[in-house]
Amino acid sequence: MRLTLIRHTSLQIPAGVCYGQTDVDVAATFMHEATHARDKLKHLTFDAVFSSPLQRCVKLAHALVTDNIAHDERLKELHFGDWEMRAWDDIPRDVFDHWAQNYAELAPPNGETFSQLQQRGVAFVEEILQQHPQGHVLVVTHGGMIRAILAHVLNMQLKGLFRFTIDYGSVTQLDFCGTVPKIEYVNR
Repeated sequence: MRLTLIRHTSLQIPAGVCYGQTDVDVAATFMHEATHARDKLKHLTFDAVFSSPLQRCVKLAHALVTDNIAHDERLKELHFGDWEMRAWDDIPRDVFDHWAQNYAELAPPNGETFSQLQQRGVAFVEEILQQHPQGHVLVVTHGGMIRAILAHVLNMQLKGLFRFTIDYGSVTQLDFCGTVPKIEYVNR
């Protein structure tokens, strides 16, 4: 299976705000960004298309393909719990620093860990690998999810997640056709 992951476009939210699973809308530049994303994919055909159910992903999925888009809850971004829609600067520095050193296994209050995010992402990938072993699947999702899937494929600790740059509207492609998954490209 070939898996093409695309991150949603930029958002209508002030810089420095934690948004995670909050259903934030896309920025006013959406049509321009969606056209650019579509141009990156124009040479590809897909056997199945999946999207996070959050509107920032759903809107991009519909801009890329018009029908047969399946929404999957497992593709959502990290749930930041009580930190959702708070300015990062409003979170006590010692609390944030403790989380930042342990985000793989430490959840924000009433949120989830990156390990939990990765578990649901890997379960999704394993399921679609069974459903489309020879197919090409497009997934519209979030930066955290793309990083978690990449870390899993590379058998890498989650502490290294943020070594990957995953820009808004960027495309990452993986190939699961051989015995070992291959990363064809990241953040195109």
